[in-house]
This record gives sequence, structure tokens and C-alpha cells, in this order.
Amino acid sequence: MKETPNGFTSRKGRRSFMKKGLAAGTATMAGGLGLLAKGLPLFGQGEDEEEASGPITQGDAAMLRFAAAAEILEADFWAQYNELGGVQDSEVPGGSGNPIYTAKLKNLDADMDQYIHDNTDDEITHHTFLNAYLASKGEATVDLEQFRTLPGSTATGSGGKLWITNLMKLTIDTSWWTRYRSSAKNPDLDLTFKFPQAVPGLAAGPHTAIPRTDADLTPDAHIQAIANTAAFHFATIEQGGTTLYPAMAQRATSVEVLRILISIGPTETMHFQTWSDKAGNAVAPPNNVTDPTNGLRFPDLSGAGQLFKNNLIMPEPCPFLSRKLPKCSIIRPTNTQGIAKGVVGFLTAMGLFTGQSKRFFAMLQRLAADADAAKREC
Repeated sequence: MKETPNGFTSRKGRRSFMKKGLAAGTATMAGGLGLLAKGLPLFGQGEDEEEASGPITQGDAAMLRFAAAAEILEADFWAQYNELGGVQDSEVPGGSGNPIYTAKLKNLDADMDQYIHDNTDDEITHHTFLNAYLASKGEATVDLEQFRTLPGSTATGSGGKLWITNLMKLTIDTSWWTRYRSSAKNPDLDLTFKFPQAVPGLAAGPHTAIPRTDADLTPDAHIQAIANTAAFHFATIEQGGTTLYPAMAQRATSVEVLRILISIGPTETMHFQTWSDKAGNAVAPPNNVTDPTNGLRFPDLSGAGQLFKNNLIMPEPCPFLSRKLPKCSIIRPTNTQGIAKGVVGFLTAMGLFTGQSKRFFAMLQRLAADADAAKREC
């Protein structure tokens, strides 16, 4: 087992794949913005012709760089969840597990630890692949290691590492819950409509989604509320990825880049539907607790109407493109304008980057601006 350039230990095959595209010792920071120098070709002579399909446009490269940055950030916080509440193995190493936190997550589903592990592994493979692909095309790649400065949990099971993201001061927008259950409204068509929050207390924030210290392991309702917060954070993040990829795909020039975006995107949708289902168990007895330490309340939505019902995990048909057309069950929103800057704003407002430097935010804004400027070339 060896360390990848982004600080995660991964499988030998994945490391071997990376070696083809990233020559050790040749990467340098470009302008202090976390961009690696242009890499070496990944696909050599005699390999698959489609893989050796030539250069990509600067717009396509910018979108893939933004996606790689987003996936690095996802892998960073998923690794924090996994070290405390996931399956501990050599595939996703880092911690030793926290039995109490894991048990509270398992109250929402018996397989939560496996799902957390697999989601973490997925995000690691996404950013590893995207960076390797960019390098194979001679394009700059993304490295955020300089921003690994934030202390994480010190609860039992923590690996004691520094992180890029902060899971202990989250403000979670749960309006996706009603957005995906609405048959009348679509944010692409109803720009000013405010979808109701499923858990208003989470949207008021900030709250921790992991035990910060062993003191958070009691009382029982407190640690269950922390697990519930994590469950809603899982779904909130993954619905963002569900939108990002189809939104960017509309501006891809290369068919190969389009293939990448529409191949990774659906895995984010798989994640979202999984976590939407588990979040439903956090707003139903006996898990819909009220945290006695701060008053955070998870309401019982098991008997609510369609906008709040906790077992509706498939998108309700809604207006799409035009109200003159029939309703359709879709991902929403998928408006491509400003999608990258929107993602940065969404993650920042969540508190995921609390404690990060001005340079970090400048780097994200730069990546987002470049991605949003991409245009499909004929």
C-alpha cells in the first residue's frame, strides 16, 4: 500500500494507473493556486485509439479540474466519516472506528458502515481518475494538499490527521427534500421559489456531524442527533454532485469528456438516492430525537404529506424545460449557467470550509470561474 499524491492510501492498481500520468517529482504548484504543472501523456503508442484521442479544449479541462477539486473535497470529508463510522480496511484506511457513533448510524440502516466506506472509495477513485486523465492530455491537474490544515475529531477512532474540510460546524440546507418531492415546482423554472426545509434546525446551524471528542458520545439522544445530522449531510452533498455533472456536461466539447461527465454523474445520483433513503429514517420514530444539549429537533415526517413524506426517494415528476410540456421525473436543477460558482457558494455557506485560508477560497473561486467560462465548441 502506497500514498497517493492527494494523501490517501489506495490500491496498487490505482497507484500504478496514476504513475503513468503523474511523474514523481515533476509536479509544481502553479501560481499558488493548487494546480500541478502539465503532466505526461498517459496513453502511449499502440494503446486504445479512443483513449489516445488527442488534446481537449481549455474549457473541457477547466470543467474537469473543477470536478477533480470537488471530488478531492468530497473524499476528504468522507474519509473523516469513514474513520469513525465506516468499515475499517486497507482500501479506505485512516482510523479505527468509533463503536458508539457507528451504532447510532446503524440505527438508520444496518449497512451504514459499508455504504460510508463505499462512498468514500468512490470519491477517491473519481478525483484520482480525473487528475490522471487531465495529466494524460497534458493539462494541469489539481492538488489541495497545501490546504490540509484543519484539525478534526479527537474522539475514539480518529486517526488524528489534519483535514481540508470541517464537519463540526455545519449549516445544512435540507430544502432538497421538498424540491425532489414537489410535482409543481422546479428550481430551473421557479427561480425565486423557496422550498421548505425538512429539518429547519439543521438549516439554522451550526451543528457537528461527527463526535468532536468523547464527550459527544453522551447523552444518548445527543450522539443520535449527531448521526442524524451526518445522514442529512450525506444526502445534501450528494444531491449537489447529482446536479453538477449533467449541468457541466451540457458544455462539453469532447465526446470523451462528455462520456466522463455522464459516467461519473450517475454514481453521484446513486449515492444521493441511497442517502435520501437513510435520512428518511432519521425523521421517523424512534430515531427522530431532540438533542438535549442544543435543542436540535428531528421532526417525525413519517405521516406527512407528499412534500415531507419520508419514504418518497424517487423524484416526483415536475415541470421540465417548459410548462407547456408534460411533467417529467428528472434531476433538478440542471441549469448550466454559473453551476461551478453555485457549488462553491453552496459548500461555503454549509460551513464545510470553516477555518480555511483566504488563499483556499481564492483558489476555489478561480477554478469555478474557469469552469463556468467553458463553452461547447463546434
